[in-house]
Amino acid sequence: MNTDRKALWVVRELALPTIVKDCPSCRAPRHHPTGKFRVNANGKLLDVWMLIGCERCDRTSKIAVHERVQVRAIAGDLLRGFENNDPALVRRLAMDAGLARRAAYRLDWGGAWELETDLPFHDLRGGEPASLEVVVRFELPAPIRVEKLLTAGFGLSRPAVRGMVDSGRIRLPRPLGARVREDFTLFVTGP
Repeated sequence: MNTDRKALWVVRELALPTIVKDCPSCRAPRHHPTGKFRVNANGKLLDVWMLIGCERCDRTSKIAVHERVQVRAIAGDLLRGFENNDPALVRRLAMDAGLARRAAYRLDWGGAWELETDLPFHDLRGGEPASLEVVVRFELPAPIRVEKLLTAGFGLSRPAVRGMVDSGRIRLPRPLGARVREDFTLFVTGP
């Protein structure tokens, strides 16, 4: 598609997602990573846990990352990362949806991201004839509804965005209600 203007929107990280899991002490559901791991050796077997803290009572709990694995089964640099509480490893595991499923908790991405645009708000409802290509990039894998990105990026209401999508003015690679976490491009055409 031939476009007159291009824009870049970036989903930036504000914080790690909240870990939603009931606290054994106070039953509060919200936890945050403490930034630490616990590694326990039992003979030639290792257990590795990511430590999380309750937001209400500050109790520390564990999330199993590896249980009863052979020492040789964990790469040396990964094991050193666990032993040294590597912040990048904490970040990666705190956002790992697979670990969340295995450990029976969910991730709450609310407040973990913001949308940064290099595009001043244009009156898309008006009659701006120029077409626009918008590239959306993700710094973190937060699952965000396409509709929410459009309302935040264009400064429009949900009904206005839906109307523009229905009329074909906004062309999307995914449905409006889909959750995305990977880069994509959308197009806005003139009236």
